[in-house]
Amino acid sequence: MSLASGLLEARRALGANRLRTLLTLLGMIIGVAAVVVVVALGQALQQKVVSDLQSFGADLMWLSPGARSASGVRVRATTLTLDDARAVHELPGVARVAPVIAAQAQATFGGNNWQAVAQGVTPEFLELNNRTVAVGRSLQESDVRGAARVVVIGQTVVDQLFGTDGEDPIGKFIRMKGVPFEVVGVLDVKGKAFGGNDQDDLVLVPLTTVPRALGTSLPPGSISYAMIQVARGAVSSDVAFEVANLMRERHRIAPGDPDDFTLGDMSSLISTMGRITGAITLVLGAIGAVSLLVGGIGIMNIMLVTVTERTREIGIRMAIGAKRRDIMLQFLAEAAAICLVGGAIGLLLGAGAAVLAARTMDLPTGLQPSVLLLAFGVSAAIGLFFGFYPARKAARLRPVEALRTD
Repeated sequence: MSLASGLLEARRALGANRLRTLLTLLGMIIGVAAVVVVVALGQALQQKVVSDLQSFGADLMWLSPGARSASGVRVRATTLTLDDARAVHELPGVARVAPVIAAQAQATFGGNNWQAVAQGVTPEFLELNNRTVAVGRSLQESDVRGAARVVVIGQTVVDQLFGTDGEDPIGKFIRMKGVPFEVVGVLDVKGKAFGGNDQDDLVLVPLTTVPRALGTSLPPGSISYAMIQVARGAVSSDVAFEVANLMRERHRIAPGDPDDFTLGDMSSLISTMGRITGAITLVLGAIGAVSLLVGGIGIMNIMLVTVTERTREIGIRMAIGAKRRDIMLQFLAEAAAICLVGGAIGLLLGAGAAVLAARTMDLPTGLQPSVLLLAFGVSAAIGLFFGFYPARKAARLRPVEALRTD
């Protein structure tokens, strides 16, 4: 029996009991669609996380207060100072340092108000975060030197304070803790980052303005954290080693005692998050594969029932000259037909669902051709694997005993 004649015979046999065939197809359709959706969304999540982190640049580090011991209890340290940031800037291998002082403040304009985190920064902060000003101007060194009461705000803050009707905020004054600040710039729109963090909910003021005009819970001269850019050609791990040694020396930390600061780098974070999201994708794919396995078991069950129902037919075919190989090929063709048709429909439904889900969750489309080919190949393999035993059972029937079956 040729493959073409086997498939034609499979079509006739499967069409004889359409409801049963449809229910068996449904198991494969759901299984393939589930694999495509969960793997595509897992890959989309991985792309989103890595893309968001890479937008900051792989050559960045951040230095923040860690913890210190107080009466045997670990408490958050507040020993990171502006002088520390300046000392780090002097290290070889460090291109730029952007210290930051954060303060909670309610921003108001007219009858509108918005709870914001005002961040005291230097002009380097915008450069290290790949942010540009869409309207107006950026913060300048002269603003920092003079502790100017000016702000650069994100689009979310613009919408909350000035409405969405297009009112120009440039030159207007907003108040934070009763202090007027002139809006000199509006940042470009970035949208939400991984985790739902709104990258446009920003109020940037000159670094020196925060402690003078808004106040802070930090000790005088302290900063909330600092961003560090590694110089071109320098090795991040070597720079991190030098920064850590400098901080331990400046903070007079004895050998063996824990650091009172935290130092991280973007390349390590990107690698770690890539591994985590990759593992999540693998787990999701394994969960989706379970539904394919269930569909395969359903195919085996239906094929065994089919063999039992068609025992007399099998005996007649053998009696008129059909070989065991032909009988096996016939039933394998039927199982493969179910899987191929179900797999094709499942691919279409899964691809559509994956694209729709990605758009709904504001994720990139993680649908790769390799995912589709893998899901389709696995569905075909499952058909052959779970169809082999029923086909072998049919081929091993004895013609005389099969013909006696009612």
